[in-house]
This record gives sequence, C-alpha cells and structure tokens, in this order.
Amino acid sequence: MARQMDNKTDDAQLDAAARDLSLIRGGPFYRIQQSARLIRPDKWNHVRRATLAIAIGWLPLILITALLNPGSLVSLLKDYRVYSRLVIAIPVLLVGQLWVESRFRMVVDHITKASLLEGPDRVRMDDLIKMLLRLRDSAIPELAILVLLLVHDVRYKSLIDATPWLAHGVGRDLHLTAAGWYVFLVSATMFQFLLGLGLWKWLLWAVFAFKLSRLNLKLVPTHADGHGGLGFLGLTPIAFTPIAFAATTAIASTWRQEMIDGGANLMSFKEPAIVLAVIVVLVALGPLAFFVPRLAALRRQGILDYGILGQIDSTAFHEKWIHRRAGHEAEFLTAPENITLNNFGQIYLKLGQLKPFPADKGALIMLAASVAVPLSPMILAVVPLATVLKALLGALR
Repeated sequence: MARQMDNKTDDAQLDAAARDLSLIRGGPFYRIQQSARLIRPDKWNHVRRATLAIAIGWLPLILITALLNPGSLVSLLKDYRVYSRLVIAIPVLLVGQLWVESRFRMVVDHITKASLLEGPDRVRMDDLIKMLLRLRDSAIPELAILVLLLVHDVRYKSLIDATPWLAHGVGRDLHLTAAGWYVFLVSATMFQFLLGLGLWKWLLWAVFAFKLSRLNLKLVPTHADGHGGLGFLGLTPIAFTPIAFAATTAIASTWRQEMIDGGANLMSFKEPAIVLAVIVVLVALGPLAFFVPRLAALRRQGILDYGILGQIDSTAFHEKWIHRRAGHEAEFLTAPENITLNNFGQIYLKLGQLKPFPADKGALIMLAASVAVPLSPMILAVVPLATVLKALLGALR
C-alpha cells in the first residue's frame, strides 16, 4: 500500500515537472488522452495513439464502403489522399507533439544552465512561461480551431469531387455517400484539428521567442557558436518539421490526384510548390528572426569594443618592437606579446564570423526534406520509379 502511494506521488511529481516545461501537456485534447490513459507522465504511447487514430479515421471508411457501397471499395483503397492524411499525416502530427515539447524544454534548460538570464530578467522569463502555460491549458483555442474547421467545411463541402466512394452526382446534384459524410464529419476534421493544434502550439513557441528576444540576454560576440551564444536556437525549427511534413503530404496528395484523374501537368504546380516552400520557411524560421536585430547590434558593438582593445594592444606592440626594438631583436621570437597579439587576432576574426541569424544547417536540411519528400509521389505519378532509379544509377557511373 505504501509502495503504491509512493508510486502515485512519484508520477504526480513527474507529471508536474513535465507540465512546467511543456507547451503540449495541457488543453482539452491532451486531458482527454490522459483520461483515456493514452498518455502517461512518463510515456507518450505513440503506437497506441497512432493506431487508435487510424482505427477511428480510416477503418470505418473501409467498413462503411464495403457494406453500403461495395462497388466503390477499390476506388477507396486506391485513393492516395486518404492514406496521406489518415495513415501518414495524422500519426506524424501525433508523434511530432513530442518534438515541440523536447525543443522548448531544451531551450529553457539551456538558458538556465548557461545563465543567459539573471535577476529580474530570469523572473520575467518565468512569468512568461506561466502565461504560456495558462494559454496552453485554455479550452478557448481548441474550441476556436473546431469552429473554424466547421465554417471551412460547410463552405467548401460543395467543392468535393465525384469520387465514387466519396460522392456521386454533378454540380448542385452532388451528394455525399455515407463514407463521404464520415470523412466530412470525422476523418477530415481529425486531421485538420491536429494540424491546427500543431500550429497553435507553434504560435506559443513564437510568442516565447519574441518575448525572449526582448529580455537582457547575456550574449558574447566572440562565442564559439558564431551566434553570440544563441546557436542552440538553430535546433528549434526541427520541431516544425512534422507539421510541415503533414501539411505538405496532404497538399501533395491532392495535386497528385489532379494529375492522375484531371490530367494536370506537373509543371502547373511549380508556382504553388514554391509558395508552399516559402510559407514553410517563413513559419518555421520566423521565430528565429526576432533575434536578428539583437545579434546584429551585438556584432556591431563587438567590433567597436574589441577594436578599441585591439588598438591599445597593437599600439603597445608596435611601440615596443618597431620604435624601441634596438638591442632587443633576439628576444622578439620568444616574447609573450607575440602570443597575445596572435590570440587576439583569432578572437577578432570571430567577430566577423558572427551570423545574426541563428540557423543550424542540419535543421534546415530536415526542414527542406519535410517538404521535398511528400512532394516526391507527384513526380512518381508522372515518371515511373524504374526510370528514376535508372537515372540515379546512371549518375553514379
């Protein structure tokens, strides 16, 4: 009995610690999953959550179509749009929630350990986190997402195409099948809600980044990371890659269907694909842009401050070894001033290498892949996989 009480206490403490540094562990959706024991303080149960989501969103479509519209079952099984949203995008969005949590926790932990904020500014950051947690726990944002989805679905229901398993008829006589209504009310709403929820959590991170950039961060222009000590922030765009991947997967599946059924040309999606990539980059890297003015000013001030120090040191060196070197030439090679001047030169070079935008190359590659990979089925819809592989093998020769 005592052991059970201790375990419950430990779980409660672990849950409280996780909630204190999480943008995910709060709100109605999280509490529902927690009540259903799909999420525990020490375990996210990704497989169970993804399996349940697929069972709710995709499996009923198969059963409804097989029972009420069996002639369209093959059409449903071949519809890549269904798989892209319900079997690929939704699990990615569910797993991606952990990425947002881990990156936010990494940022706060690094700020604390590196003592980037002290005194009143540390208190301001703690107050900021408390404010974000209140927003995270509020039911209003998630209700707003559902309302927006309802308005969007009602407005665009008439644009659903006449895919046999989804709807039948033409124009105003277009009517949803039973499976179509299930998609409209459940499956599509589930995907869109998770996507909207992911964007809401990312907005919370953007607010934190904006407020953080206004605090008195203890930055050093000669920091080895080349970003004044904020290089760790370059890892945060990785948390947006699941959202970008899921959104691009859904969009690309629609474009692919238009190419296969509507005869659209691959190049006709060139401009939309570019716009999509630009939007992903702006949203993912936008929070980092808040720190650019601060780092640019740090670089300018560093050039001035270190320039004064360099002038004093270089003048003393010049006076001693140029103007008053007579009789001391043999001591020049072993003089400690040589090492000092050389080390200072290396430090001053770091100022010129300071980059105001704290981006990480690995994070940028992952972000690019989150857009490029979902778009690849569009290419395969036009160019057979065998042709692509043959070209790749030929390029290796």
